[in-house]
Amino acid sequence: MSDTSPDKQAPATKKGGLLRSTLVFSGMTQISRILGLARDIVFAYIFKVGGTTDAFFVAFKIPNFFRRLFAEGAFSQAFVPVFAEYKEKRSFNELQDLIARTSGTLATVLFVITAIGILAAPWVMGLFGYGFVQKHPETYGLATELLKVTFPYLFFISLTAMAGSVLNSFGRFAVPAITPVLLNISLIVAALLLSQYFDEPVMALAWGVFGAGVAQLLFQLPFLFKLGLLRLPRWGAKDEGVRKIITLMIPALFGSAVVQINLLLDTVIASMLAEGSVSWLYYSDRLVEFPLGVFGVAVGTVILPTLSQKHAADNPQGFAHTMDWALRLVVVIALPAMAGLMALSAPMLTTLFQYGAFTAEDTRMASYSLMAYSLGLPAFILIKSLAPGFYARQDTKTPVRIGLIAMVINMGLNIAIVAPMVIYDFAAPHMGLALATAGSAWLQVLMLFMALKKQGVYQPEAGWAGLWLKAFLGCAAMAAAILTLSPADWAQWVHWQRGLSLLGLVGLGGLVYGVVLLLLGIRPKQLLDKSE
Repeated sequence: MSDTSPDKQAPATKKGGLLRSTLVFSGMTQISRILGLARDIVFAYIFKVGGTTDAFFVAFKIPNFFRRLFAEGAFSQAFVPVFAEYKEKRSFNELQDLIARTSGTLATVLFVITAIGILAAPWVMGLFGYGFVQKHPETYGLATELLKVTFPYLFFISLTAMAGSVLNSFGRFAVPAITPVLLNISLIVAALLLSQYFDEPVMALAWGVFGAGVAQLLFQLPFLFKLGLLRLPRWGAKDEGVRKIITLMIPALFGSAVVQINLLLDTVIASMLAEGSVSWLYYSDRLVEFPLGVFGVAVGTVILPTLSQKHAADNPQGFAHTMDWALRLVVVIALPAMAGLMALSAPMLTTLFQYGAFTAEDTRMASYSLMAYSLGLPAFILIKSLAPGFYARQDTKTPVRIGLIAMVINMGLNIAIVAPMVIYDFAAPHMGLALATAGSAWLQVLMLFMALKKQGVYQPEAGWAGLWLKAFLGCAAMAAAILTLSPADWAQWVHWQRGLSLLGLVGLGGLVYGVVLLLLGIRPKQLLDKSE
């Protein structure tokens, strides 16, 4: 087999390689997430929580809904295993041809979807923001206009996601991980500098989203060119590799749709609650997304090409070792993240957002949903690590079936939890949406885990019970230390005092957790992967 590839090696093949790759991805993502928090701080300071912010967040959520559905969801789950197979068994020229035909086909489909989305913006917004139509018509009108500007983001960011998948498969994790920084910079600039030039200031944010989509795609193209993988896109629906991707993508599309429909239902219900509910959920979700994006997405992104390569090389033992390593790392890191977010929910929101237009009442309401979301954080991250165990083997049907069950459960929990809260005039019924999301995520984790065991793909190695117990004990000690030393009233301080106090408590919590784990016998070298 001829090979002119610059790099035919698996993304992480040496001992500890997966951990190093995860740390690289996490480090780059952390920069983006920090800027994301800065972006949200600017939003909270400039734009008063209410109908205007609700309109933008929904208008921004819609293209992200389709992005996660088509690009980061179904497409990536189908594309990466096929790409890994070509990379392992085909020539470099065939790999280049696959990229050209796949990108051309994807771009054509995305263009059609984007055009329809812009033309049908009033109907699309009527679906996602049903409560706006019924209760807040002015918010609905503004959200529709914003959507016409934000929807093209889908086209650019989906092609960016494909480029990122290719780079990840060659072990270039840093570039895709740092790319979202451009979105945050664009939105910060739009809020601070451009909003004053629009009759409706929030419209500047919509144009910031549009510009960020273009910038992120252009940013990754030189890196593809350096690898010799930048080819002129071509229509290739009849190509063997493209057809295989489409075949795998169809069930994966339903699986991704399940997750996104859950989010859609939450948005629809939130738009029917008190004005500001969408925004409160947004700000609390953003804090949960920080550890999920920095760590959860990193693990899932790193292990998918590695698992795909091991499956293509017929290495089931290495496959199982990689799965076990990923899940252990998740437990050690996700559990303290959950405990920390719960213990510091109000202080974090106060420190980051309670300035300018963001009030103490906004902090209180957002803290309810943040604590509820935090309960599901380990589950959200575990799903990111368990799902690649199916996609890497080109099994897209099993996660779909499990996802459908989880969606039904989430819908039932939404009704069972939120309806009584509304009936009995509970102060924060939006909290019920977060609780339902967390509960259904844990059930999805259980079903994914049992399916992997039943298929004989993964069997937990020794020591899991002790690991869970030690992690829980460390979390308990950490939470006790934080709650004991946390001040009662953070709002009395200026921003730098809040920031230093929060950093001090986070550092203390991490130190206590680490010391307890060391005393219980967990050593850093145990977190190294066992891949060959």
